[in-house]
Amino acid sequence: MKFLGNVLATIIGLFIFFMLFFFGVVIIAAVFGGDTETITVKNNSVIELNLEHIKHDYAGKYEDPWITIFSDKKSVGLSDVIKAIEEAKTDDNIKGISILNNQSTLGMAQSKALRDELESFKKSGKFVMAYANSYSQKEYYLNSVANPIYINPVGDMDFKGLSAELMFFKDFQEKTGVKMEVIRHGKYKSAVEPFLENEMSDANREQVTALLNSVWNSITVDISKSRNIPVDKLNEIANGLLARTPEMAKQQKLVDIIAYEDVYHDAIRKALKVEKDEDYNKVNIFDYTKKMTTTSTIVDSKNQIAIIYAQGEIQSGEGDVNTIGEGSMRRSLQEARKNKDVKAIVLRIDSPGGSALTSDLIWREVELTKKVKPVVVSMGNYAASGGYYIACNANTIFAENNTITGSIGVFGILPNFTQLTTKLGIHTQQVKTHENSADYSPFVPLDDKFKAVTLEGVEHIYKTFVTHVAEGRNMTFAQVDSIAQGRVWTGSEAIKLGLVDKIGGLKDAIKEAAAIAKIKTYKTQNYPEYKKNLDDLFAGFPFSESKASFIKEEIGEENYRILQEIKKVKSQKGIQMAMPFEINIQ
Repeated sequence: MKFLGNVLATIIGLFIFFMLFFFGVVIIAAVFGGDTETITVKNNSVIELNLEHIKHDYAGKYEDPWITIFSDKKSVGLSDVIKAIEEAKTDDNIKGISILNNQSTLGMAQSKALRDELESFKKSGKFVMAYANSYSQKEYYLNSVANPIYINPVGDMDFKGLSAELMFFKDFQEKTGVKMEVIRHGKYKSAVEPFLENEMSDANREQVTALLNSVWNSITVDISKSRNIPVDKLNEIANGLLARTPEMAKQQKLVDIIAYEDVYHDAIRKALKVEKDEDYNKVNIFDYTKKMTTTSTIVDSKNQIAIIYAQGEIQSGEGDVNTIGEGSMRRSLQEARKNKDVKAIVLRIDSPGGSALTSDLIWREVELTKKVKPVVVSMGNYAASGGYYIACNANTIFAENNTITGSIGVFGILPNFTQLTTKLGIHTQQVKTHENSADYSPFVPLDDKFKAVTLEGVEHIYKTFVTHVAEGRNMTFAQVDSIAQGRVWTGSEAIKLGLVDKIGGLKDAIKEAAAIAKIKTYKTQNYPEYKKNLDDLFAGFPFSESKASFIKEEIGEENYRILQEIKKVKSQKGIQMAMPFEINIQ
């Protein structure tokens, strides 16, 4: 036994040694090797616009230097990419941009912002060329800015318009005994409709139809300008599936050249005046963005405009690049407000909403900040429900035409398993000191008094929401209520209703903030700096993600997303201000 004990102790000792050795090497490499790499951009180079790993506008930064050491230093945000492309216009080493088989997770407003920057890049006299084996509608929207556009001879193009599919669970609840008790305000608050009906309500069908048509119109208008094809013709092509093959797409002038990828690269060589058998100089957009971040011209000014990024669902806690937390958001607004060098603030919002309480806490911080210095909002893909709540009191609100906004409504969902447990022979009883002393239990039927009290809370929050919007937008309560009720709008619709002031992107919002603050020269400073510890960081290491990867592989990406949605619903606490549905345009 002593021998076995010694062997076990030796094995454990070796394991600890190798673990310490591994992390020691990682730390040394991170400290001494990470930032010494020099990115060189050669003369006569082309930027390869690979957006596969870019999801957020803001890649995030951390207060703790150890977190920075361990974090992925190559990660960049879309705002960094757009700024790099802007600087590439005047970079003599850069001759053009290549969009090659691009696959991204960007939303439509993000694609619009990037597309606009690529249009501006083209006007500098440099080229933008695109090639793909196949084009989804979203990727074609971005690629349509290029000239010429290539497609693989055996590829295909998806250009057929937009559609929405909703699932309803009323009958499922009755059959299983698992019921979602819904308390809401707003006839358009269709996030909870699947639990109440077996089919789409007229109100929901109305808003979804209007939303899809508005988004599609903004897409076709941009494609029409780039490809010189009338919008009516584009609708005809979509309606008849007239671009489903490479030959048909070329005939309809959606693409220019049908060829294999080697022909595309030969065309780039020709544009660069490089011999056909020679390699041409390329630089990945990640590397180029990192280089521009470290070598950009420093503006000689103490004036700053703070850009505070609010990304993801609104939740309690610190938050991170994926979620909007009260901790990081309130701290960022306070720091920017108290910093004398910060003359104005741009709040960049990309959120479908979430916790009503957290939304109100952030709204209050914006209200306090606005009394000291200007606050301008720039809406990204979404600024809906709670996302609009934290925007409504800004001095000026910008949105893209295809930004999803509004959804001024409130709901609560309470899961109840009484029918299921009764079927299984499980019975629950409660003992209370007072009539209302027991918390809500999913194993006891929802009584009318509890429902009435909860509805009272929902109504109170809805009234507060509408009041804040009315005061922030200089409208009456009745005016806001008539366009609220949980309905979502696109930016192009919201500007007509007074929910948005101007159509434009982040750059336009920054210019507006500078104009309100009356400053001509300024630097921008990104917020938040997240407070994370090493436990938070290690949760994202590959060995911690293996479980998720395994599940995805076993059940498939689509089913995994459904699983995540179920987990999200279970984790929601308190009354919610959230978008009525999730939009994913392919």
